[in-house]
Amino acid sequence: MRRHPGADGRRTIFVGDVHGCLDELMAVLRLAGVDLDRARQSHPHEQDQVILVGDLTAKGPDSQGVLALLREHGFRAVLGNHDAKVLSLARHEASAASDPDIGEHARVAATLKEADWALLANLPLTIPVPEVNAIAVHGGLVPGVPLDQQPRKFLLNLRSITPEGEPSKRISDGVPWASVWPGPQHVVFGHDAVRGLQRHPFATGLDTGCVYGGALSALVLPENRILSTPARRAYVPM
Repeated sequence: MRRHPGADGRRTIFVGDVHGCLDELMAVLRLAGVDLDRARQSHPHEQDQVILVGDLTAKGPDSQGVLALLREHGFRAVLGNHDAKVLSLARHEASAASDPDIGEHARVAATLKEADWALLANLPLTIPVPEVNAIAVHGGLVPGVPLDQQPRKFLLNLRSITPEGEPSKRISDGVPWASVWPGPQHVVFGHDAVRGLQRHPFATGLDTGCVYGGALSALVLPENRILSTPARRAYVPM
C-alpha cells in the first residue's frame, strides 16, 4: 500500500465509533496498513498514530477486546458518551441509576478489568493533532467557543446548531454542527450514525453505524482518504 506520511514522517489514522466491534476495528486498521501482528514498539514516533473518536464500548460484542487492543498497541482515543456511561458505573454516579440504557452498560462494566477501567478513566475529551492541523472529539465543538471553554455535554453529545445559533444534541433541531464549523483546525468526530459519513470543509464525521450493521470508517491524514469495512452483522437495531 502506498503511504503518504506527514511532515513528521507518519500518518494519523482516525477511526469512527467502534462500540465493541473488535473484528471490524482490526479489519479497517489492516486496510489502512497498520501492522497488528506486533505490539507497541519502543519508538512510537516512527509509527503511524491511531486515534479512535470515542464510543469504544457498549452495544457491540467485545468491548473488553477493543480496550485490550488499544493498550497493546498504544492507540489513543477520546471519551465517547457511551464510554462515559460505562465509566459512571465504576464511579457510582447517582445519575447512572436513572438511565434507561444502564442495563447494556452494566453488562459491559461486568466484563472489564482494572486495566480497562484505568484506560477509560484517562481518556481525554479532545486530542489535538497539530502535525495534521486536526483535533479529535466524540460529539463536536460549538463554533465560536474557545476549546478550553467547550461544555463537556456538547463535547460528548453535540449534533446540531439551531437556526438561532444554539448547540443541540438533537438531529432534528437544525443543521449539522460540522457544516458551520469555521476551522482552521479540521475536527474529526463520531456520534452521529443517523447522518452517517460527513465531509465538510473543516470537519469529518466518521460514525457510519458499524454496530447497527453499517460500516466502520477511518480517515487517513494527511492524504485525506476515507477507508471503510462493512459490519459483520447488525449487533443492535438503530
